[in-house]
Amino acid sequence: MELVKSAQLHIRDYQTGDEGFTLAGILLLARDDVILSVLPHHRTDVILRIKDLDRYDDRDDIRTNLIDSYDRMMTFIQKYLPDPFHLEGDQRISIRDVIFREAIANMLIHREYTNPYPAKLIVEQNRVLCENSNRPNQHGHISPDSFSPFPKNPVIARFFKNIGRADELGSGVRKLFRYGKTYGDHDPELIEDDIFRMIIPVPGPKVTPQATQQVTPQDDYEKRILEFCKTPRKRQEIQDHIMLKDREYFRTKLLKPLIEKGLLELTIPDKATSPNQKYHTAGPDPSE
Repeated sequence: MELVKSAQLHIRDYQTGDEGFTLAGILLLARDDVILSVLPHHRTDVILRIKDLDRYDDRDDIRTNLIDSYDRMMTFIQKYLPDPFHLEGDQRISIRDVIFREAIANMLIHREYTNPYPAKLIVEQNRVLCENSNRPNQHGHISPDSFSPFPKNPVIARFFKNIGRADELGSGVRKLFRYGKTYGDHDPELIEDDIFRMIIPVPGPKVTPQATQQVTPQDDYEKRILEFCKTPRKRQEIQDHIMLKDREYFRTKLLKPLIEKGLLELTIPDKATSPNQKYHTAGPDPSE
């Protein structure tokens, strides 16, 4: 609690004497049900739109805390966008990850969370479009040579900096322009208004349009879980194996559907919540 207070996520109102978590604290650390009870409209829509231009080829509807949101957005980007070889000095760096680390952090840090407009990250054939609600400090296109950094949510920004997900205010814009043209052959566009937009040119996606309907993060997770659980595993072991931190997403979108489809079985079926519960891929009894 002392750490939370020092991060200004839990404060005291000296006029009323009341104490409690701030909106920033809830967005960063609370359970999904708490976040949605405070901000029912909170969501980030992450979409792949290559073949099906009217709807989408793949989608992740993210309604969780900002830390897990960052991880899921980066996972989506890494799945569908190529990572060309790039040397800086004698060190190889991932310019894809550098660019989207900044773009995703910007979406999460500087969003106007009281506005119900849903944030979007849309991967298209030759660009990624990012949109989020905004309290503009200026209007129009942002240039790295002329813009003035303005903290929209300083508590969230400081927290992201302290956990290594963001750098100094303003450095993200400079990195986007520094690496953007190398990655996508054109400078990115950053447009500040009531809706903040980033248009980031990218190489063609890693998957072909014909494959997008068949290869999705959901399919990949399920395949890895079923392979891993040929030996009975505990829930936390499975989450660690697929590197998914969001427990509620894992339970409702992966574990429960696999059990309902009969693909995954409980080792203690009559005590679903047992602390000794494990899960194994359906088939012969693994103990035999």
